[in-house]
Amino acid sequence: MVRVRYAPSPTGYMHIGNLRTALYGFLFARHSNGKFILRIEDTDQERYVPDALQVIYDTLAQTGITYDEGPDKDGGKGPYIQSQRKDIYMKYALQLVEQGDAYYCFCSPQELEARRMECEAQGRVFKYDKHCAHIPLCEAKKRAASGEPFVIRQNVPTTGTVSFRDLVYGDITVDCDTLDDMILIKADGLPTYNFANVIDDHLMEISHVLRGSEYLSSSPKYTLLYKAFGWEEPIYVHLPLIMKDAHNKLSKRNGDASYQDLYNKGFLPQAIINYIALLGWNPGTNQEIFSMPELIDAFSLENISKSPALFDPVKLKWMNGEYIKALPFEEFCTLAEPWYEKSAVKGKYDYSKLSKLMQTRIECFSEIPEKVDFLPQVAPHEKELYTHKKFKLDTADALASLTLVLDALAQLDSFDEQSIHDCLINLAQENGLKNGQVLWPVRVALSGLPSTPGGAVELADILGREETIKRLKAAIELLKS
Repeated sequence: MVRVRYAPSPTGYMHIGNLRTALYGFLFARHSNGKFILRIEDTDQERYVPDALQVIYDTLAQTGITYDEGPDKDGGKGPYIQSQRKDIYMKYALQLVEQGDAYYCFCSPQELEARRMECEAQGRVFKYDKHCAHIPLCEAKKRAASGEPFVIRQNVPTTGTVSFRDLVYGDITVDCDTLDDMILIKADGLPTYNFANVIDDHLMEISHVLRGSEYLSSSPKYTLLYKAFGWEEPIYVHLPLIMKDAHNKLSKRNGDASYQDLYNKGFLPQAIINYIALLGWNPGTNQEIFSMPELIDAFSLENISKSPALFDPVKLKWMNGEYIKALPFEEFCTLAEPWYEKSAVKGKYDYSKLSKLMQTRIECFSEIPEKVDFLPQVAPHEKELYTHKKFKLDTADALASLTLVLDALAQLDSFDEQSIHDCLINLAQENGLKNGQVLWPVRVALSGLPSTPGGAVELADILGREETIKRLKAAIELLKS
């Protein structure tokens, strides 16, 4: 059975590359009728961020990435949090020590730093020099038992090569003498990520490991560990980098948007998921908009590219806009309401009427405040704004039109969008005017702006009879002055 794990570290927000790894693993597991497992890799306690675990849960829930096993879904392979598996790792590390595939290292951080500086001074790349690998095992055990601080390091061969196969990058072979003796167990007794993931993947019967291509350089060391234990390796799938431009990869450390940043800016989870699915995977068709079931049906590991993917904020906004337009109107209203509450229109107008204007005019919910903030008061403007070449309209024509409109609207029994529309259109016809010769000056009078999300009719309906009449009178006084 296909068993895919997603193993995030609770060290902060969910960055885009991390979320894509979760998505690809989920899609492959579901496409293959396999299992998707959530495992929390929290052995790096120095980088642990309180509440980050909840961020992981919330992000997966919001994006529709469901898992079959995890910390809150026991599938018989737990615990699913690495810090709760501490005793498991030490057992396997000590097995490697007995086999000669690992060894106790007593070098202090100060000693290691001195050697590193010496290498740098000589222009050489620092690599641990196996200083402690030659300590007799019995002596090393006594020193460890006496309480002397130690770590356990992998004993990488100094000769020969190691090879592994990756579904994306193919067969890869490296010389063993280029590899460092990485730490397996840290001084605090907890495993490093590099060791824990091998043990956990084996014990949890993971069939496919999907991770970023930055882990390619560590994979030969994992291969050596699998061989030392006599275990079968999972199938590796290293995913291409996501770049912000031609030279820099997307990185939260560089201030690039995380999933939470995008969500808080008003991007829809389903749009984010759709977009990042295409960052490194090609469906083989021209289709760009995918529902989650469609992604599951179309997804294949074979169509993952080895070339870096470029994160394009403009394309993401376009896609988000398409999802916004497709929302049921009531759902759009619900999602838009918090953004009205953050704007200058808070509590002043009918949000449903505003939503009719906004749904087809925004690509992101965070655009709403900027687009509606003009409503509470007319922007300062000059008389020349009422002139319009296309409509053959000057200030005198605008004054005449507004005078007609003021009288007509004041007499309306019902002040709603349909009534306002019919009134203004009929007014234009009765007076031999083009629609624009009536609607343009009304729009300017109500907003003081050359362009607005809605036209004269929509603005009047939103503002209401009293405010509309007030603004029309003010515009007439301006044009008379």
